Amino acid sequence: MYKKIIVPVDLAHVSRLHKVLKTAADLGRHYNAPVCYVGVISPLPGSVARSPSEFSEKLGAFASKQGEEYGIGTSSHAVTSHDPAVDLDDALLTAIADTGADLVVMASHIPNVADYIWPSNGGTIASHSSASVFVVRGE
Repeated sequence: MYKKIIVPVDLAHVSRLHKVLKTAADLGRHYNAPVCYVGVISPLPGSVARSPSEFSEKLGAFASKQGEEYGIGTSSHAVTSHDPAVDLDDALLTAIADTGADLVVMASHIPNVADYIWPSNGGTIASHSSASVFVVRGE
């Protein structure tokens, strides 16, 4: 049913992504679909990497580790953005198109009052992408 799954990840907060990573791996195994981990990084040095190429290497290593841990096919796709906080939705929509993904598995938070004013990342992706979106709440 699904041919390629992408999972947006923030390497600075991997410890809070266990539930979404396990869900994506289970779906990948169930549908025999490779899982591509997508990360968005600024070209400026940050807490995770000093450059986009270093970030790409770290994201690739993370994807390989996930593949070994869960026994699934994996890849990575790094996107460079001048302002990842502002451009995140557009960067993810571009990554979906670039990778040919037909399922996005992404983490979310418990909705709060602000979500009635500003849409969540998952809501925006679901509204503007042809891929299905599986939103995983909590840790």
